[in-house]
Amino acid sequence: MQSVTYGNVYSPVCWLSSDGDHVSSSSSELFQQRSSSGLGSRKTRRGKALSVTRPCGGRAALGLGPSSVVVGPTARERSTLRVLSSLVTDPSGRSMLSAEQKVFDVVAKQASMLEEQQKRGTSLVDVELGSSTMGSPELLSDAYARCGEVCAEYAKTFYLGTKLMTPERQRAIWAIYVWCRRTDELVDGPNASRITPTALDRWEERLEDIFRGQPYDMLDAALSDTVSRFPVDIQPFRDMIDGMRMDLVKSRYNNFDELYLYCYNVAGTVGLMSVPVMGIDPDSKATTESVYSAALALGIANQLTNILRDVGEDARRRRIYLPQDELTRFGITDEDIFAGVVTDKWRAFMKDQIRRARMFFTEAEKGVVELDKDSRWPVWASLILYRQILDAIEANDYNNFTKRAYVGKAKKLLLLPAAYARALVAPPSSKQRLSRV
Repeated sequence: MQSVTYGNVYSPVCWLSSDGDHVSSSSSELFQQRSSSGLGSRKTRRGKALSVTRPCGGRAALGLGPSSVVVGPTARERSTLRVLSSLVTDPSGRSMLSAEQKVFDVVAKQASMLEEQQKRGTSLVDVELGSSTMGSPELLSDAYARCGEVCAEYAKTFYLGTKLMTPERQRAIWAIYVWCRRTDELVDGPNASRITPTALDRWEERLEDIFRGQPYDMLDAALSDTVSRFPVDIQPFRDMIDGMRMDLVKSRYNNFDELYLYCYNVAGTVGLMSVPVMGIDPDSKATTESVYSAALALGIANQLTNILRDVGEDARRRRIYLPQDELTRFGITDEDIFAGVVTDKWRAFMKDQIRRARMFFTEAEKGVVELDKDSRWPVWASLILYRQILDAIEANDYNNFTKRAYVGKAKKLLLLPAAYARALVAPPSSKQRLSRV
């Protein structure tokens, strides 16, 4: 048996470190688990690392059985070529293939998978917990409960919205949220300085094992069960890891096309992961592809909002997630951003960036209403909350260098009823759609 120190519950940096190059993880929240014989009682601690054991190699550490999911080439075979190809530009600096064109292929594939399941009329969402190949009901119940706890602590507004969803969908969304958070923590958490491209390759290999039904820990087990029940494709998950790879090698974005690809990788992918779980309203007349496109737009809008909110914080890390050509057009240099002084040029630039983010939110709204009625509330809550962050940036006179725009607790509580009211609105009929044209 090999002793492994697990740090933060969603930051598995120690598993990623190579043999002989062990990395100890500082931790704020930890969980206990059994080894390959199953998962025991969970115990949350704070303040120090926790040592657990797993079999060397770890391929089937939880013994939860195989899966028939095909995941394609390994991470090591694909990662370098894929990331470099996404950044290829012509001599003028323009991307040879636009980011939107690349992303469109992924969107079309996700929509096709969901349509195929709908045609077959098959679904595992109503299968009893533990009746799939993922292990005992007790093991999975604990795994999903832990995911819910993490979601409740770090995404309170969204978590409250998920309480209206069916138990099956609720658990699946929690599992997806936790995987995304763990992935983000690799390059944006306390151990970010220790993460290498090889570490991300290993994380992608671990993802492939999840889709094969060979999870490493209780949180992986929840996602492994989720992807066995819903038509969730591995590609958006891989693309999110690509976004983490971009963070390791890029600190500037020449134009919006490059930034769009980054936003898709780190946030738009979440929408593509979630649509199969949330479901589309049976009365919806919209195409499946248009619903996926709207989910993608919400992810892009949210990430653009994050970027605009965090300009000062990113600048202190010598990172600028803003299109360089647009900064130049407004007469703004990198040094101006590092200086952190709000000028008329900066205000004009920010107004333009906020306008673009709001356009993506408007596009996203068209798809939220098409989701299953039990799934709309958390999405509306997220959309309204993030859009109010843009309002807060404006209220701060566009000072996102030293002031962090946020929505206070009182406003968050008020937006929940507003989001719920929006969630009650049914998809428009065919006649209503024609009247819009």
